[in-house]
Amino acid sequence: MADKKGISRRDFLRGSAAVGLGLYGVNSAMAAPRVLGANDRILIGMIGVGNKGTSHLRNLVKMSQDAKNKLAVTAICDIYDARKQRAKDICGGEVYHEYRKLLERPDLDAVVIASPDHWHARMAIDAMQAGKDVYLEKPMTYTWQEAKEVAAVVKQTGRVLQVGAQSTSGDQWWQANRLIKEGAIGKVLWSSSSLCRNSTRGEWNYAIDEGASPDNLDWKAFLGSAPKRDFDKERFFRWRKYWDYSGGIATDLFYHQLSHLQIALGPEFPKRVSAGGGIYVQHDRDVPDTFHMIIDYPTDHSVVLCSSMANRQGVPEFIRGHEATMYFEAPGIVIRPEDEFKDRQEVKVALEPRPSHMDNFLDCVRTRNKPHLDADTAYRIMVAIALGVQSYREERVMRFDPEKEKVVDVCPPCKI
Repeated sequence: MADKKGISRRDFLRGSAAVGLGLYGVNSAMAAPRVLGANDRILIGMIGVGNKGTSHLRNLVKMSQDAKNKLAVTAICDIYDARKQRAKDICGGEVYHEYRKLLERPDLDAVVIASPDHWHARMAIDAMQAGKDVYLEKPMTYTWQEAKEVAAVVKQTGRVLQVGAQSTSGDQWWQANRLIKEGAIGKVLWSSSSLCRNSTRGEWNYAIDEGASPDNLDWKAFLGSAPKRDFDKERFFRWRKYWDYSGGIATDLFYHQLSHLQIALGPEFPKRVSAGGGIYVQHDRDVPDTFHMIIDYPTDHSVVLCSSMANRQGVPEFIRGHEATMYFEAPGIVIRPEDEFKDRQEVKVALEPRPSHMDNFLDCVRTRNKPHLDADTAYRIMVAIALGVQSYREERVMRFDPEKEKVVDVCPPCKI
């Protein structure tokens, strides 16, 4: 039975019932990747060139103009003709309608996937099976079961996969990780973060191209595994507002915040997740405009995430320990002792230069090193994010067994 937030257990787990290299029928016969020489250019394909994909495309083309970067975007794919033409005008690459055809090209080393959330797992797995390394826009996937599947395929294929939460390449989070391990704040207790916005027209109400129609936009390809619906330009251009394709604030914004906190704290599966909020102002959507999560971890540490799309005043981003609190203040990190530990000195830590998130990915394509936001870490983050969405939609606390990597069923549902 669906609840007031429009979900049933069956719908929520749509497409995710089977785990363990069974969800997508992983093929044991993997395509052989091209071996890169020191002077070879990395050849890249783009899958999805909407707003974010076009931003990545422009950045990569700009990078390619510097000979030292040794890269080129040679293939692009989208299901909307206007976006195909725009992308071709930017890079001159060969245009594809079906992404699997793009993946058949033996010369491509890597792909950037910037499709709606519900397509991430399928496309990433197909790309790795085709021998490509993958830069996968956040969130990692639509459900946590899909994230588990993707992480398994990374291990099976040996491909590099970087999830696109760009803040994880910020040096402050890696410095924080070192300081916490050194005991700079004592026992870690709880952390907070937020990402808030405001607008009069409503968040994610991107411009709609009135010229779009079933003649130039492949609606069936957009829907994919999502529930079947009649052609709807609102849903295509503003898909983040709808549960069928997105987790709203959780998958668009909280995935960023939790990702860099997990770099600082060390990646873990959650043990308990609860969420609340609602649609308080922006009523033209399924997903809440105000949303909060509490994530409890097995190491006796909690993360509190707060957000509203109708007020831009957030909560400070701190990591709180028993002995001191870690503040992220330009130009670095400040550690201020608690009053009970006044004998300690305030510590200031400067930041070091670190490659950008895309630079890090491209370097790993050459070196085969682990990227900043690798699949195993991204999977752990996705569990917490997806369980937050499920907690909100089912109005219950979600419990997870980190050892068995499964949700612990509570019956009847434990209300928040």
